[in-house]
Amino acid sequence: MSTANPFDRALFADAAIAPETRAFNAQVLSILQTVPDWWVTGAAKVREARRLGVGPFPPPVMSPRAETRVVDAAPGRSVAVRTIAPPTPAGVYLHIHGGGFVLGACDLQDQMLERIVAATGFACVSVEYRLAPEHPFPAGPDDCETAALWLAAHARAEFGTSLLTIGGESAGATLAAATLLRLRDRHQFRGFSGANLVYGSYDLSMTPSARQFGDERYVLRTIDIVKFMEAYLPTVDDRRSPDVSPLFADLRGMPPALFTIGTRDALLDDTLFMYARWVAAGNRAELAIYPGAVHGFTLLPSTLATAANARCDAFLAALVEGAAQDEASSLKPQATSGAAGYKP
Repeated sequence: MSTANPFDRALFADAAIAPETRAFNAQVLSILQTVPDWWVTGAAKVREARRLGVGPFPPPVMSPRAETRVVDAAPGRSVAVRTIAPPTPAGVYLHIHGGGFVLGACDLQDQMLERIVAATGFACVSVEYRLAPEHPFPAGPDDCETAALWLAAHARAEFGTSLLTIGGESAGATLAAATLLRLRDRHQFRGFSGANLVYGSYDLSMTPSARQFGDERYVLRTIDIVKFMEAYLPTVDDRRSPDVSPLFADLRGMPPALFTIGTRDALLDDTLFMYARWVAAGNRAELAIYPGAVHGFTLLPSTLATAANARCDAFLAALVEGAAQDEASSLKPQATSGAAGYKP
């Protein structure tokens, strides 16, 4: 991984993949080869199996201090959220889980959220958004927007802080970006201080890497993406609409973001393209590329996952210091000569 030049071609070379990563990928491939496709088994049955720990993943470990409740942003707009909070939160992380818009749940994330709470001092709020195919677009984005609006209005009263951040993995990163755009465009709210966007899909018409990935079962194949999109977007004609595919939105005024991706991920282009457009729109961004990492790698035990998660946690934690500096700067007298009020 490189921070100085994220587009260093050496990162994408086969030689950059560590032996441990190769062995880990081979293990993932071996396990997933025998797992039936979700669209054959049925989404509901796959969700139930995951909750019971049947299949390749162990049963989820629930946090004893997690709380799930329903919150309201406006009449007729409510959604369940799961919260884990330290005694005095330094900020709030609005988390949106992955699963191709079809799988996953907010109470399957407790171990990850506990890690984030411990590393950052943030309260974590995970959204129980409605899933396809039972609830296709725009149900999921609507629920994430509702949770974000509730948080914008109640974060200080609920958690004692107004420092807001957002993020997620895979479809969760897609929905996090879409939520930021909805809050900016529909509600004129730009109060989120950072976005942690981990191997998201930002062009749901499918980027070249998604189309060309093929059938190697490194968690996410081309056919998986096709089937997820069929379930999520059955009536959407324009898959490049900005509300569907954030890559095509006007990205000006977005908060600082960390983009995380592995080079063995079908969604590689999504992150590379989105990072470039984020920066070109005048926003701050970091790009973390992990040679050989497959889709979903941060959720699986490996040395590479530990490093990537540590960087994500550090990115979020650093936003506290940045917010304090911004507040201190705003209290100082501002020069009135030249380009008044301009901040690079």
